[in-house]
Amino acid sequence: MRIHVAFADRVGITQEVLAILGARNLNLEAVEMAPPNVFIDAPELHASVLAELRTTLLMVPGVHAVEWVDILPGDRRRLQLDTILAAMADPTVAVDERGRVLLANPAFCRAAGISGPMGALSELLGDPELVQSLIDKRFKAGMREVVFQGSVYLMETTPVSNHHSDAEAVAGALIAFYPPSRMGQRLTSMQHEQGLEALMGNSKPMCALKHRIQKLAVLEAPLLIRGETGTGKELVARACHSISGRRDAPFLALNCAALPESLAESELFGYSAGAFTGAQRGGKPGLLELSDGGTVFLDEVGEMSPYLQAKLLRFLNDSTFRRVGGDREVKVNVRILAATHRDLEELVVQGKFREDLFYRLNVLSVQVPPLRERGLDILLLANHFLFQSCAQIGGLANKLAKEAEAALLSTDWPGNVRQLQNVIFRAVATVDSVLIDATDLEFVGATLIVHAAKNDSDVDSLDGAIQRFERDLLGYFYPQYPSTRLLAERLKTSHTAIGQRLRKYGIGKKA
Repeated sequence: MRIHVAFADRVGITQEVLAILGARNLNLEAVEMAPPNVFIDAPELHASVLAELRTTLLMVPGVHAVEWVDILPGDRRRLQLDTILAAMADPTVAVDERGRVLLANPAFCRAAGISGPMGALSELLGDPELVQSLIDKRFKAGMREVVFQGSVYLMETTPVSNHHSDAEAVAGALIAFYPPSRMGQRLTSMQHEQGLEALMGNSKPMCALKHRIQKLAVLEAPLLIRGETGTGKELVARACHSISGRRDAPFLALNCAALPESLAESELFGYSAGAFTGAQRGGKPGLLELSDGGTVFLDEVGEMSPYLQAKLLRFLNDSTFRRVGGDREVKVNVRILAATHRDLEELVVQGKFREDLFYRLNVLSVQVPPLRERGLDILLLANHFLFQSCAQIGGLANKLAKEAEAALLSTDWPGNVRQLQNVIFRAVATVDSVLIDATDLEFVGATLIVHAAKNDSDVDSLDGAIQRFERDLLGYFYPQYPSTRLLAERLKTSHTAIGQRLRKYGIGKKA
């Protein structure tokens, strides 16, 4: 039986309490002192004598409570610690300041293949130099890769301070060993969850896109996402991942156009120890290893170099690859989603993209519609970006005027959703009033010029392109400024010149 005696803290009271128990020849298996409390485990103490003992103890000056408890505080703490360690899925071990193992969770015991005392961590890892380095740095070291019992882990050390030392000495450390995919899950968890709800829009093209995504997302084959720049291809990829069977596994992305070949290769495939000058000690896993069980999104895959195309093709064939500078085959279970705004078929014809890789990536495909084909979705997105911009800048709660809405709907949007977001943010940042008018939207000239450049088959000469631009510009502004005087003021020219051009292009009332 275990009892708890609470008393007023005075010199000698603990000895008096223990003397009473000793006089009864009780075997005390454990005694925990935490003044003004003492906890006693006396297995031979039966309930039949507890009442008499309680009366005797309460007669000791200062003792004010004697009660039965089911477990001693120390045993409770050990039980709680064992429960926490057992619940940790990754191998975890506690070591002292010399690197000797104090505690290990079941996952670590299974990984080490040991059930008894473990001794020194250096012996388990087979790398005394690494453990000595940790000790020398007082276990204040960054995450690094280690090989433990033939498996690759990322080792993370957390120093445990000795609070009883004035010099803030380190009493040891808690060391966790993560499989690379666990770090991928951590990276993914820091990103906002983006499912189908992130694909804003109720237009017919968007509804068709969402329907197709729901059908293709659950399949395991590679998916090629096509669409113009700024249409939201990464949002489509994240939506596919979030509704797939891999939703609880990592989702990591690589922009193939943003990095040179060497960096893109090491980011995607990782590198081994000593692969190049400045390489991290022990090597570094790439996105494929970090995403094991999940999804890797390759944005702008059309910009990938021929060498990386060949290496990616091999991975798609058998799910294996080698790290940069490595000689070991790594096999992972990853679904590849790729995106491009380029015409891959044309690149294949030009010899700039491998035909076999194109067919491996294009098993499934979706086409993201451009913003100009999405009708009233433009206003839905504009108001969403308006709310975001106002919150970010912290200024007025702006609104779009009817003329501004008309201007947004009549624009060609070569930069698609990204361009719309920039236009709205720029207007919120520069406008001085609550209402955003069409004149506050700085995009018209650039949009029309890009539109003319995109349709080069329509341009027969410089004069013809200039006249077409002039006609489109006047046709856009005239409904907002329906007189030669107002339109001349807006375009900062004479009303005579405006009148002549309106008549020339048949815009408005003919004079």
